[in-house]
Order: sequence, then C-alpha cells, then structure tokens
Amino acid sequence: MKIYKAALLFLLFSLNAFAQNTATKLEQAYANLVNDDQAKYAITSLCVLDAQTGKVIFAKNENIGLATASTLKTITSATAFSVLGKDFRYQTTLAYTGKITADGTLQGDLVIIGNGDPTLGSGRYEQSKENVVLTQWVKAIRNAGIKKIEGSVIGDDSLFGTQSMPEGWIWQDMGNYYGAGTSALAWRENQFDVHLKPGTAVGSDVKVLETVPAMPYINIVNELKTGANGSGDNAYAFLPPYSYTAYLRGTWGMGISKAGIALALPDPAFEAAYRLQDTLLRLNIQSTKEATTARRLGLANKSIAPIAQKLATTSSPDLSEIVYWFNKKSINLYGEQLLKTIAWKLGKTPSTKNGATSVINFWAAKGIDKNALNILDGSGLSPGTRVTTAAMASILFQTQKEDWFPAYYNSLPEYNGMKIKSGTINDVSAYAGYYTDKNGNKYIAVININNYNGSGISKKLFKVLDALK
Repeated sequence: MKIYKAALLFLLFSLNAFAQNTATKLEQAYANLVNDDQAKYAITSLCVLDAQTGKVIFAKNENIGLATASTLKTITSATAFSVLGKDFRYQTTLAYTGKITADGTLQGDLVIIGNGDPTLGSGRYEQSKENVVLTQWVKAIRNAGIKKIEGSVIGDDSLFGTQSMPEGWIWQDMGNYYGAGTSALAWRENQFDVHLKPGTAVGSDVKVLETVPAMPYINIVNELKTGANGSGDNAYAFLPPYSYTAYLRGTWGMGISKAGIALALPDPAFEAAYRLQDTLLRLNIQSTKEATTARRLGLANKSIAPIAQKLATTSSPDLSEIVYWFNKKSINLYGEQLLKTIAWKLGKTPSTKNGATSVINFWAAKGIDKNALNILDGSGLSPGTRVTTAAMASILFQTQKEDWFPAYYNSLPEYNGMKIKSGTINDVSAYAGYYTDKNGNKYIAVININNYNGSGISKKLFKVLDALK
C-alpha cells in the first residue's frame, strides 16, 4: 500500500511539474508576442485549458471581450448542435395555390416555401445542387399535370422577415459573397460570379466578361481599374439587399489566375423563383406573370395562403454535414441562417437579435457569464461582436461531453498541427480549438489579437501555441 501511495504521489507530482513547465513556456511565448512591434497598440488574449479537467493552465486578458472574427462559429455550431440536434434537416416545400383544370392549366401560383435551408441549390452536396433541385421540382410539376400557369412562381421568404443583414455588418462586406445576407429561401449559397479581365496597363479599365449564371435583372456598374502585376484581387462589390444595381470598385491585378469575384445575391428568394420559372419556360410551361416573392407581394412575416396542394419536399443534408462545411470553409451565410433557425426552434421570431439572445441565454444556463458573450451575429463577420477567450474556451470544454462532439471536432480545420478554427477580419486574428501532444496530453486553446498592425501575424500566434508541443 505504501508503494502504491508513493507511486501515486510521484505521478501527481510529475503531472503538476509538467503543467507548470507548460505554463512557463506559454507565459514566455505570450510575452514575446505582446512585446512584438506588431502588437504595440493591440489587445491580446490567451486562454489555455487542460481539456480533460477544464483547469486553466495559462490565461492572460482572458476576461476582456474581443472581436472574434470567425472563431465565433465554434459557439454558433455548438449551440446549433445542442438546440437542433445533429440529425436536423431543413425542409423546403413546393406547392401551389388555386386549382388545376382538366387541360392542365394551373389557375393559381406555384409557391416555393422556404424554411431557412442554407444549402438549397449549393454545389457542395449532391442532393442540393441547383440542377438536382430544379429537376425534382419540374418532375413534381409535370406529375401534377401542370402544363400552363395562370399566375407566377412565388418564392415564399416570409419566415425570416425582411432584415437579411445583421445590424453589426459593415457596408464594404455586404455585396460580396462572404457578406451574403440571410433568407428563408436561400439559393446557391446566395451568391453568383462575375468574370473579369484586367486591362493591359496599370490604371486602365477592367472588363466584365460575364456573370455566372447570367443575371439579366442585375445592372452592374463597373468602376474597377487594373492593378499592377502580382497585386491580385482588391475588387469589391457594393450591392445592398433587395437592390438590383451592383457597383464594382477597387483593382484587379494583371496576371491574376482567378476568373473573377463572387457577389452576394441581393434577393435570393427571387433568384430561386426566377430560376424555376425560367426552367419551366424552356420546357414550354409558361407563366402569365413574372416571378416574385412574398416580400415583393407585401407578405413579409405572413404565409402565402391558401395552399391547395404540396407537390414536393426537398430535404437538406443533416446538420452534421452543414456544420462540417460551415467550419471547414467558414461560410458566413450558414452562421446567420443557423442563428435564426435556433431562435425559430426555441419558439421565437427567427431574427438575428433573437438568435443571438438565444445563444447567450443557452450558455448562461450552463454557467457562462452573459456579459462575456456580446454576440451580434452568427458568423463573427461583425466587428462589434465581443467574446472573451475564457468564455469561448469554457464552451469548447463543455462540448466534449456531448454525443455530437465527434462531428463537431471533425468540422474544425487543421492549422499548425492543431484542430482549430481560425478567424480573420480587419486587424483581428484569432484561433480556437483543440490540441493533443505527442504524449497524449489534451489542451483547449483560444488566442485572439485585436488592432495589430502589419501582416503575417498568424505565424506569431502559432509560435505561442507551439509552447504546447
């Protein structure tokens, strides 16, 4: 018994000594970062936990709220798994109003009823691809015997209301693919492409070759200028929600290998309705009225009624697949759609504000101080979102206990030999996630720097995290 106790005490002493050594290494690495010229005017925060016990190994400024950038997605996805369940699927319904006559005339409208699915029309999933969904809908319409429509195709975007952008987002982001707004009827991840060709001299005009797909209802005002060889993509689109004029500004460098830039759809529900109506027209199934949406008809926050018959239901991939791409590719749209869906699932009006409040309250019930979670959106694109590294680390620790944790862990990208989510917006760089060292010791690490200067800061953040290796 004495030998056993002695061995146990030795083991505990060794583990404690190891933890102290790790903390010392982290402290020195952190000091090197904050004393770097790039961090001279910055706020830096670090929180490292023992992933098995939750004990703090090293923390500094861990209770200061900082802009999170995309590391916020770790919180949004964890909340979505908890509230919606890993097998949750969105459902989009194709239906019609009115009646179908004996000769196949629909005396009414086709209605695409959106339920918030961010994957509808997306090329990432086989069952959600644009041509697959349109083919399914056309088949259902033909099976119903519809040969002509005395009405229109309506995109029912009423569930999420008309405010597509979180209030904290900035003007420069809104017209670009990463700033795509929400819609109860999202389509093709709410984006389209503009192919560009630089001029032959710096400062000369850039040519717009085409949009993919063709967007005849959007007017593009091209103010792009040619940048120097190697200057790359510095082009931005300014295209507000529900507007149909896009301004392209900035520079497009000579020698660039990219075909062009991706813009945010200003009205995704209209685009979905437009594509279905256009497909039907090509198949000689004509509509007497132009495609439209619930919002355009003044039916925001109201259902289009009465629905006479449902024709088809399109299911999204399950939540585990959605979160995989949400975190792997940092798709901001998914975060905003999930945030509103969380509110809806909890019986609240599906708005960004209600979704953010729901996330805060959910984790407050699990012991996280509400004041440590100043959340304005679901993706972290808002520079006004403020979360402490201690709160984020605590949430990452708690997720390990859940049955959906393997799917959550698998969704995190790998950087620097660690499973961590990155986050980058103007003068913000952050990482949050998990690391297992060669001896099997498991850690949770959240590091964040706001208001740094220069470039290449991520390598210096990795040097801090390397103290765990």
